Amino acid sequence: MALFSIEHGKVAYWADFGIYGAVVAALAIALSVFAPREHWPSLAALVILGAAAWTLIEYAVHRFVLHGLEPFLSWHAEHHQRPTALMGTPTLLSASLVALLVFLPALLAAGFWRASALTLGVTAGYLAYALTHHATHHWRSRGPWMTRRKRWHARHHHVAGCYGVTCSFWDRVFGSTGNRSSRTVIGARSEP
Repeated sequence: MALFSIEHGKVAYWADFGIYGAVVAALAIALSVFAPREHWPSLAALVILGAAAWTLIEYAVHRFVLHGLEPFLSWHAEHHQRPTALMGTPTLLSASLVALLVFLPALLAAGFWRASALTLGVTAGYLAYALTHHATHHWRSRGPWMTRRKRWHARHHHVAGCYGVTCSFWDRVFGSTGNRSSRTVIGARSEP
């Protein structure tokens, strides 16, 4: 189904960045303009919590879903084989998952403003991930942080491990920093 294709044309690929950028901006504006001022400190903490939670979500999805479950494993293998192709999670799928797994449970548990703040953090984290992942494959390094991210992600494409794209924290916590002797990466070429 075209809506759930992992390879996109240029318009669909870039639309993902625009849609998530607009969602982040809209949530940030709504929270700063309409949320009760007395809730701002707790809402800011929830935004930070959501962004931090994103790093663990990113790690877990990449390690256990994209490298472990079909059909995601096969789809992700295609990315490993053609790392500069315009591939990504379909916007309809990722947005649905954020709505169903982040916003809705938070709404039911804590109310609209808290759910919006947590969703803002997770969505901003996802946007940062998408931009960072794009940059690791398509941009020249600009500064030490991006250089480290590019090297880390290049390791991921050549050895098992290094699942974090925006940070390596969870790889260090869970011991998945990449064993250079392992050749179990999907899409990796065998050595002669």
